[in-house]
Amino acid sequence: MNEVGRLYGNNIVFPQLGIDITVDNEAFSLFGLSIKWYGVLIALGMLLAMIYCFKRTKEFGIDGDRLTDVVFAGLIGAVIGARLYYVALHPESFKDIRDVLAIRDGGLAVYGGILGALLFGFVTAKIRKLRILPTFDLVAMGFFIGQAAGRWGNFFNQEAFGSNTSLPWGMSGGRIQQYLANHQASLAAQGMEINPYLPVHPCFLYESIWCVIGFVILHFYHKHRRFDGEIFCMYVFWYGLGRFFIEGLRTDSLYIGSVRASQLLAAVSALAALAVIIAMRIRAKKNGVHLYRDTEESAAILEAEAKAEAEEAERKRAKKHKELTAEQRIIDDEDESDSETE
Repeated sequence: MNEVGRLYGNNIVFPQLGIDITVDNEAFSLFGLSIKWYGVLIALGMLLAMIYCFKRTKEFGIDGDRLTDVVFAGLIGAVIGARLYYVALHPESFKDIRDVLAIRDGGLAVYGGILGALLFGFVTAKIRKLRILPTFDLVAMGFFIGQAAGRWGNFFNQEAFGSNTSLPWGMSGGRIQQYLANHQASLAAQGMEINPYLPVHPCFLYESIWCVIGFVILHFYHKHRRFDGEIFCMYVFWYGLGRFFIEGLRTDSLYIGSVRASQLLAAVSALAALAVIIAMRIRAKKNGVHLYRDTEESAAILEAEAKAEAEEAERKRAKKHKELTAEQRIIDDEDESDSETE
C-alpha cells in the first residue's frame, strides 16, 4: 500500500478511485445556526422511513393515526438513546451538560438509538393501545431506511472508519488522519497497528449498503411473513450479523473494558433473533399462520379509519363546492349589475 500523504481538515480521498474532494460538514446556516450534514441526513432518513411506513399501515392492520404518536415518540427516544449510549461509553469526551446536548457535531450511537426508539415506541404503543409486534414489524423496515441514509452523515464527519486496507475503495481524510495520529497509544493498547497515512475501510459505506440490502429483503418478504414479529426479528438478525463483522474493522469503536460494546450487542441480539425465528416458524408450521392483520379487531380498526377518511374527504368536497357556489354567485351578481348599467 502506498501512503496517501498528509491531508488537512475537510479533504477526503479515495486514492485508487482517483477521487479527491473537499467536503464541508456544514450543510447550511439558518439564522446564524450551523446545520451539519450529519443532522440533515439523519432527518432525511427519518422522513423517508416515515413516508414508507405510513403508506403500509393497512398491510399490518395498524391504525395510522395511532402510529403517528408511536413514531414521533420513537424519534425522540432514538435521539436520546443514541446520545446517552455514546456518552455512557465515552464519558471522557464531555466536560459538562452543554457538551452532552451538542449533538449537531456527531456522537450518536446507532444501537443506543435503536434501543431508545423501541423503548419509547413500546410505551407509547401501549398507551395508544396499538399491537406491539405488528407495529415493530412495520417500523423495522423504516429503521433500515433511516440507518442507510444516516450513515452518510459519518462520511461528512469523517468517522465510522476502519483499519488500513488495500482494497480499491479504501479512503482517507484530514480528520481521519488526525484522529489516528492522536490515538496511536490507545489503538496499540487494543492490539491495532494503524498507519494514519494509509487508506482505511469506509465502514460507514459497508453498513449503509448492508442496510439497503436488508431493506430490500424485508420489503419483498413481509407479505409472506409467518408470524407477527418475524420482520422485526429478521431486522435484528440481519443488522446484528452485519454489524458484528463491520464493527470488528473499526478503529473508533466504543468499548466496555477490552470488548467492543456494539460487537457484543450485535452478536447476542442476532443469535437471540435467529432462535426466535426458528422457534416461531416451527410453531407456525404446526399451528398455522395467524397474523393480527387478519383478525376481526384489526378489520374493525381499519374499517373505522376508512370511514373517517371518507367522511373527511366528503367534508372537503362539500367545502370546496360551497366555495365554488359562492364565487359563482358573486360572478352572477356582477354580470347582472353590468346588464342593468347598460
